[in-house]
Amino acid sequence: MALSGPRLALAALSALTAATALTAPATAAPQENAISVQRHADLGGDGTVTLSGTYRCDGTSPVRTVQISAVLVQDRVRLGFGGGEALCDGREHPWRATGSLRMTPGVHRGPAGAEVRLQEIGRSGGLLPTSLRTVAEDRGAVELHRHS
Repeated sequence: MALSGPRLALAALSALTAATALTAPATAAPQENAISVQRHADLGGDGTVTLSGTYRCDGTSPVRTVQISAVLVQDRVRLGFGGGEALCDGREHPWRATGSLRMTPGVHRGPAGAEVRLQEIGRSGGLLPTSLRTVAEDRGAVELHRHS
């Protein structure tokens, strides 16, 4: 029985797909996005607080940006600030985010909480964002130390 053009193409594509799946290396699985916050934070004499840590993300795209977002929580004070744009190349990178304490003077040395996120901002070709999605996050206790 002879195969027609479309059936022959489908058979060839199926064989190629099966061969590729069998020869793909076991390490080809994509790494997950991740972010972490260091458990020590700096309280600067200039009225700033700095959180830091590491992150990893995959997949760059012209229609999305991945940003680092940080929040410090102490007593009844909640201070949010950005850590800049992430470089999503699958490798681990350090990040550092500094926020001003000008509007939140109650932040002091000692224990606090931290929340950090990698947030994917989608765009549809324009400047305005069309979606916001958290792709990785870490929460934990930090210790604020005076840094001069």
